[in-house]
Amino acid sequence: MGKVMSEESKYKLAHDLGFGEKVEDHDWSDVTTGEVGSMVREAIRRGEQAMAEEAKVNGAVHQNAE
Repeated sequence: MGKVMSEESKYKLAHDLGFGEKVEDHDWSDVTTGEVGSMVREAIRRGEQAMAEEAKVNGAVHQNAE
């Protein structure tokens, strides 16, 4: 199984969620399960949002092609 999320994306997400200072040393052992859960939920939300935006753009392109 390949990587789902780049290391850079994980660190940015941790910072966006307010606990990036915990992982600046590349040690994730101080991150709580709640914080990891927040990361997963936010990553899913962002992925779904990106897919919806892409579908909207592709739909508009498809409609214009008719």
